Amino acid sequence: MASRFEIEAQAHAHDYLGAAHDDNARRTAWVVALTAAMMVGEIVAGYLTGSMALLADGFHMATHAGALGVAAIAYGYAKRHVANPRYSFGTGKVGDLAGFASALVLGIVALGIAIESAVRLAQPAKVAFDEAILVAVLGLGVNLVSALLLSGGHGHHHHHDHGHEHRHGHGHGHGHGHGHGHGHGHGHGHDHGHGHHDHHRHGGGDNNLRAAYVHVLADALTSVLAIVALLAGRYLGWLWLDPLMGLVGGAVIARWAWTLMADTARVLLDTADAHLVAEIRDCVERPGDARIVDLHVWQVGPGAHAAIVDIVGAAPAAAIRERLEPVHELVHLTIERR
Repeated sequence: MASRFEIEAQAHAHDYLGAAHDDNARRTAWVVALTAAMMVGEIVAGYLTGSMALLADGFHMATHAGALGVAAIAYGYAKRHVANPRYSFGTGKVGDLAGFASALVLGIVALGIAIESAVRLAQPAKVAFDEAILVAVLGLGVNLVSALLLSGGHGHHHHHDHGHEHRHGHGHGHGHGHGHGHGHGHGHGHDHGHGHHDHHRHGGGDNNLRAAYVHVLADALTSVLAIVALLAGRYLGWLWLDPLMGLVGGAVIARWAWTLMADTARVLLDTADAHLVAEIRDCVERPGDARIVDLHVWQVGPGAHAAIVDIVGAAPAAAIRERLEPVHELVHLTIERR
């Protein structure tokens, strides 16, 4: 016999993981394996040959393997707990939490690169150019393969943007699902609805995959800058170019980390999308018929949003729900009447 929580979980499905969740999880797992193999190979080769360049890059790869591992774990955790009633709005934001953590690690890596580069700019160190160039080329090859794997996912390099034009005339709304009204002591009437058709259709805005992709891009950037600087040092004697490229790379990576941190923090703090808020108001409000007096909108997964709409006016809840059907980002809707 099913428990009360199991029955409620079936009645209120909160699966907002995104269309490409499983595919992105597989891609990330492959990249973790590839990065870890490269890391182990470099560290072993470094010990056997006595090359500090190989050892240093091996341990550098370890930080990226750790961050990518966090992304892979987040995909698995979100999938395993997708029906867990403890998570009131599902596990669609687990990826954003992992992305925020990855952004922090990326920022620390950028700071470390900048500090080391500044020290070497002030106190030039002897460089084993041939070995270092080989390591940089190998690292770039691994990063290009990893980027190719991750680039097959959807929404890895951009965040969800509602700035495009919405056409309210077409009918691919989120469905009425089921609605029920129940009174509360404070006098508000509530009508809840869940779209039960395809919660997975929007794969954009996967900040977990985006974080993994940015880590790979950051590593590829440092490899490219290192190859240019090492070739210049090897053949032109420009020893200063290596630490200078390190400073440039650190600054670019820090910028990527900050952008990723800001985007994931907005999701974690339930920041409302101004364009979506304006669209909801435009759909609902009619002079003398319905007016929104309180509105809460927040993201619950990649490309998926929930909303609580508190209205006054003569329009029934069913009419309000119908007006919001074209807003395809809404997958969980609660209507309150005063």
